[in-house]
Amino acid sequence: MGESTSVTNGFSQNRMDQKINVYIWDMDETLILLKSLLNGTYAEAFNGLKNIQEGVEIGKMWEKHILALCDDHFFYEQIENCNKSSLDALIQYDDGRNLSDYDFNQDGFGPPYDDSNNRKLAYRHRFIAHRYKQGLHSFLNQEMIKDLDELYDMTDKYTDRWLSSARIFLEECSAGHKNTSLVAADGIKSSASKYQHVNLLVTSGSLIPSLVKCLLFRLDNMITDENVYSSWEVGKLQCFQQIKVRFNHPNVRFCVIGDGWEECEAAQAMRWPLVKIDMRPGGSHRFPGLTSRTLGFYFSVVYGSSDAEDEEE
Repeated sequence: MGESTSVTNGFSQNRMDQKINVYIWDMDETLILLKSLLNGTYAEAFNGLKNIQEGVEIGKMWEKHILALCDDHFFYEQIENCNKSSLDALIQYDDGRNLSDYDFNQDGFGPPYDDSNNRKLAYRHRFIAHRYKQGLHSFLNQEMIKDLDELYDMTDKYTDRWLSSARIFLEECSAGHKNTSLVAADGIKSSASKYQHVNLLVTSGSLIPSLVKCLLFRLDNMITDENVYSSWEVGKLQCFQQIKVRFNHPNVRFCVIGDGWEECEAAQAMRWPLVKIDMRPGGSHRFPGLTSRTLGFYFSVVYGSSDAEDEEE
């Protein structure tokens, strides 16, 4: 879906009487923990109860896998200096060519980034989107999958279930807290209730590593490739403005969930509710801890108390 496309292209007209909750997530230190493992700040918050070096080593293992997947499977060495805000950013240059026998290593891609090279970059984005949709099992062997599963479980144990709790909460948001969900034309899952729900990721990291993190940390089933945005070049406010245009309908409500100052300022500028994540133990704005009732409260502050009541139905 392009940046200027109305939300009505993602939902059938006969369902537009429903209200749509758009959750805009940060990644690092929100849905996943990585930077705080690498620099020790996560463990330090526990005042000696966590082994700092263990967390650093776990973070280094994740960092190694992220870089390897980026370079080996997602063209990162070729396109590292061509970061875009989303995989759809150059869709107007993609002529739909069949890429089954296309040689990405021999097409002469590189500066200057004129129309010809933008088309070659758009091809790479399309290939990356396809690979993301197929998932890790489509291009990694079973031994590597097993290693990644063990690392995930080790990390989840070290972080007191932060990763798995965040995934469960994301699933609840995706399905509207129901067991049965519908999937709209652009991959948005919705419940058969008054609300439809969509999860978007707006990360300050560059686009390709952020997509790889989604795959590695098991977020790809809840956050589709077209719903991942990188604010690396343009800033979070501009990404939020693009999202506002994309989901342009009176029934849409937005909520930002993250830990950084930039999303705080951008949410304030957009007049959207913000749930500020705090990784310190004992808080409610963390994982485990964050609940749909908490999000309902933040929605009610901006959009009215009756909506919060409906949210708990």
